[in-house]
Amino acid sequence: MIKFIKNFRKDDSGAVTVDWVVLTAAVAALAGAVYTAIETGAGNLTTSTGSYIAGKTPTDSTGG
Repeated sequence: MIKFIKNFRKDDSGAVTVDWVVLTAAVAALAGAVYTAIETGAGNLTTSTGSYIAGKTPTDSTGG
């Protein structure tokens, strides 16, 4: 039993997989944080642009 525990402790074959899982989770969390940070600003910009365009009158290509 002691030999099994020592061998298990020395075995690091899955360490790279754990690193990639942690790295991928960090990137996904960062993407979620960025989305949350820009969501309100993008919505406000869209509303402002829509209001600006709605206040304009259409004209034809001759300028009339």
